[in-house]
Amino acid sequence: MELSYTCAPANAVTNPPRQRAPEGSCDSHFHIFGPYDRWPLSATRPYTPPPALIGHYLDMANTLGLSRRVVVQASVYGTDNAVTLDAVAQFGLDNARAIVVVDDAAPAAELRRMADAGAVGVRFNAVSGNGTPVEQLESLARRVADLGWHIQLYMKGDVLAALAPRLAALPVPLVLDHMAGVDAAHGPYGAHLAAALRLIETGRVHVKLCGYRASRAPYADLTPIARRFVDAAPERCVWGTDWPHTQFATPAQMLDDGLLLDWLFDWVPDEAARHRILVDNPAALYGFGQQPR
Repeated sequence: MELSYTCAPANAVTNPPRQRAPEGSCDSHFHIFGPYDRWPLSATRPYTPPPALIGHYLDMANTLGLSRRVVVQASVYGTDNAVTLDAVAQFGLDNARAIVVVDDAAPAAELRRMADAGAVGVRFNAVSGNGTPVEQLESLARRVADLGWHIQLYMKGDVLAALAPRLAALPVPLVLDHMAGVDAAHGPYGAHLAAALRLIETGRVHVKLCGYRASRAPYADLTPIARRFVDAAPERCVWGTDWPHTQFATPAQMLDDGLLLDWLFDWVPDEAARHRILVDNPAALYGFGQQPR
C-alpha cells in the first residue's frame, strides 16, 4: 500500500559544519525508518515519516565527524524494536547502542536478548505516545536496573516537573530528551527548566542538548537554555542530531545537521567542555569502549 508521508525527508546532502566534531564524537539521538517492505510501521503510529535509511544517515554523520551513535526507537514502531536493533547490528557494537521501547509484559529473556544486542535504555515517550505508559515507570525501572540500563524520557516540561518526585525516586539513571522538554519561550529561568535542573543536580540525570523542538525559527532563544544546562552540569550533557527531523512538515522548514553542530559550538565555546559533551560523557553513559552488560 502506498504511504502518505506526514513529514519532510531529511536533506539529501548535509552541509559541512564550520568545524568537524572531535574524534570519538557520538550522535546520541537519531532514528532509522525502513525499508518499509522489511520493517513496516506500526498501525497505530502518530505520524508517517519517509524512509530514513542507514546509508543516508552515515552520509550525514560522516560529514559531521560522528563515529559513535545511539539509535533511538521512535513512536512510529511502537514496541517492535526490530529496526532499531538491526541498525545497531549493521553499525556494529563497537560504535553503536540502542534505546528501546518495551512494556512491562516483555519477558526477562527478551530484555536480556536486547541487552546483548546493544540496548542500554528504555524510552518513555509521553509526547508522541504509541509506547510505554508512564504508569509503568517504577515497575520497568526495577526490571531493567539489573541490566545496567537507564530510562530515557520524552515529555513536555510541565509533565516532567509534575513527575519529578517519582523520577527522583527511581532506582536507575535517567536521560532527558530534547532539552528536558522545556519551552524556550519561557526563558532560561522558567519553572520547568528549574525543575529539570534540580533533577540533573542529583547526579543521576543526563540531558540531551538536541533542542530545536523547544523553539521556533530562528531558534536564537535556545542558546541561553543550552548554556544553563551546560553551566549546571557539563559532565551530564550529551548531544544528538535528532535526525531525520520528523518535526518538519515541509522541506523549507528542514534544518541542516551541519548547522546543528555549529549551534553546539556556539553554545559551548570551551573546547574541553565540548569534548566532554561529544566524546567523554556519551562514552561513559552508553558504555562505548566496553561490551554491553
